[in-house]
Amino acid sequence: MTKLPINLNDLLRQRTVEGERIEYKTGWNPDAIVRTLCAYANDFENLGGGYVVIGQDCDANGQPVFPPVGVADNQLDKIQQELLATCQSIQPPYFPVLSIEEVEGRKLIVLWAPGGQNRPYKAPESVNAKKKVWRHYIRRYSSTVEAKGETEQGLLSLAAKVPFDDRFNQRASMDDLSKPLMQAFLQEVGSALADDASGMPVEALARQMNVAGGPSESPWPKNVGLLFFNDTPERFFPGVQIDVLWFPEGAGGDRFDEKIFKGPLARMTREALSYIQRNYLRETVIKHPDRAEATRVWNFPYAAIEEALVNAVYHRSYEEREPIEVRISHDELVILSFPGPDRSIRLEDFQAGRAVSRRYRNRRIGEFLKELDLTEGRSTGIPKILKVMAANGSPAPLFATDDDRLSFVIRLPAHPAATAENVPTQQVTPQVTPQVTPQVGMLLWQVSGEMTRQAIQEALELSDREHFRKTYLVPALEQGVIEMTLPDKPKSRSQRYRLTETGQHWLEQQKSKN
Repeated sequence: MTKLPINLNDLLRQRTVEGERIEYKTGWNPDAIVRTLCAYANDFENLGGGYVVIGQDCDANGQPVFPPVGVADNQLDKIQQELLATCQSIQPPYFPVLSIEEVEGRKLIVLWAPGGQNRPYKAPESVNAKKKVWRHYIRRYSSTVEAKGETEQGLLSLAAKVPFDDRFNQRASMDDLSKPLMQAFLQEVGSALADDASGMPVEALARQMNVAGGPSESPWPKNVGLLFFNDTPERFFPGVQIDVLWFPEGAGGDRFDEKIFKGPLARMTREALSYIQRNYLRETVIKHPDRAEATRVWNFPYAAIEEALVNAVYHRSYEEREPIEVRISHDELVILSFPGPDRSIRLEDFQAGRAVSRRYRNRRIGEFLKELDLTEGRSTGIPKILKVMAANGSPAPLFATDDDRLSFVIRLPAHPAATAENVPTQQVTPQVTPQVTPQVGMLLWQVSGEMTRQAIQEALELSDREHFRKTYLVPALEQGVIEMTLPDKPKSRSQRYRLTETGQHWLEQQKSKN
């Protein structure tokens, strides 16, 4: 039985996949389901296709209701046979990935329908009609609708146009995909496929994760697979790197320090963010004579930097040879990426936090970033940057592009309280109070010496291992406040965790406050 390469509970509850990409069906309805599969295959907005869940009901707001209705055991084979015949009526033929899942004692049929390689697709209005009439279907928000007029012409213009990240890379081979990296991803997101991955050949695993395809005699990895699951993706995509530059004398000065990050997209992004957080973020405490509470502000709020950098990783073009640049001075932090936003987005909408793209450049990269909790979802990055900067009391961020949309700049001004004289001239000392979530803070109080994962989890009195890992352990590692004793062997039975110097400093700061 096929297993999904994502976390089923997160999928059903729309935690990592937006509601418009999920359709719940109480029962088997071939006409409605084939139209929705056709719409997902067309993937008009390059969102990455979608999912149809048979046996799951929902309320009036489109939210799933638990326990689900489920599909009777004696109906499972019948529906699968009818589904095969039904999908053959789609032109050109298109077949989703089918998985039978059990939730709260009820069976569900989950159909994963990625964006197709041969769009546009069309489906019959009625599957069982003797004289079939085919129509093109697309998704509009959470509904499947017929593509008409200009929309249909736009869909037809996408013929044979597959987003770059979802294309086959014929310069690479299956040997270029790292099975350990794929397994680590499945384990991190809590996919049931992780249990079977160790016994699967690389090609079978890659096909099931939809990061490879092509004929059996000549399979090819997809670009998204090489970007996430190859240790040196820059061999295939020159310029896949993040350059962090520190200008102690300001952007116009003669001196700067440079640090370059390369590697799989998720690791590269996390390492760059961790480096910036450790070295260039500092908290300023402002005491007031008329009240006991001090005001605490950051020169640059971490959450805004995270959104801006992940936005650049998500939306840049991987056909461009230019790296992402992060330029930091006392006065501002600037993120530069190539090319600029889609022409359908007006710059004034960016400044107002209303920017919504009509079509996404990288439909698959976004999926993986969402699964890894590096991005929240569709068009939420810009509003969050505005909100976080305002909450910190910082000047408003600035967004800029040129007339030809060749580049995109996100400029985060420093908080006025973080003056140059408060910052070292060479490099900000790592002995600053790091920003941590409440859960990470709770974890830090429990770490003593070198401890196993289980010991830390028990100290926190948490029974759910996956919840502990995703909410406590992984964020603490990403924020650089704890570290592995065996970083080169993350799955070793001898693995222990200990506080970093930054984590120790955080604890000391908290104790001094108390």
